[in-house]
Amino acid sequence: MIDSHCHLDIEPLFTDLDNVINRAKDIGVKKFLTICTNKKSYENIITFIDKYPEIYGTFGIHPHNAENELLTKNEIIEKVKINKKIIGVGESGLDFYYNNSQRDLQINSFINHIEASIELKKPIIIHSRSAEKETFDILNDFKNYKPKILMHCFTGSLDFAHDLIKLNAYFSASGIITFKNSNELQDTFSKIPLERLLIETDSPFLAPVPMRGKKNEPGFVKYTLEKLSALKKIDPKILEDQTTKNFNTLFSNET
Repeated sequence: MIDSHCHLDIEPLFTDLDNVINRAKDIGVKKFLTICTNKKSYENIITFIDKYPEIYGTFGIHPHNAENELLTKNEIIEKVKINKKIIGVGESGLDFYYNNSQRDLQINSFINHIEASIELKKPIIIHSRSAEKETFDILNDFKNYKPKILMHCFTGSLDFAHDLIKLNAYFSASGIITFKNSNELQDTFSKIPLERLLIETDSPFLAPVPMRGKKNEPGFVKYTLEKLSALKKIDPKILEDQTTKNFNTLFSNET
């Protein structure tokens, strides 16, 4: 298994990292992609990605932070190039649910991240909430450049998924698909092609059933895998192998 999206620099994971990683490895997690959300997050990630051979990182500014940390394309590229284990751009995108940053600044930041990812030829990890049309329209503007797209913690509609599939996007399932009120999302994931799926924890957030109420960690990704395999009506080992293959294909020549 590969946890394609976690935040290992955030407590309570950061100060207990040895134990967190060992627990995940004990249940079969082979790689971890820890995701940057701001400049401080990046500084933390840089301190440990070389210590742990299984951990890779990204650089990007979360849409919540776009107002205070708006970066140019070249600034993003510079940070990604600092370390060969920084293999993706993001997380970036649009969050019009919380609107913690002005919408125009979120859009500007998102475009800068897309352009950086295209120039770097690295995947962009996208956060999209209450912004399906805007997210797709912006990505569609860049379709001729064939960006590598990973929709993190995807909770969008089936129509949104179908539109994104036309752009060859990948979709990461989080613990949300295990929640009892996520029937519509479960149906969407049951219809997304197998070769487009990844799994993630988004830890320490969004712990899956049966760990609801606890701080999430990468080892809990097995519960999301089990639920997704049930939705796809396939053996968990087949899904494990396919999601691992999908991750390695998306991040080819990077890990």
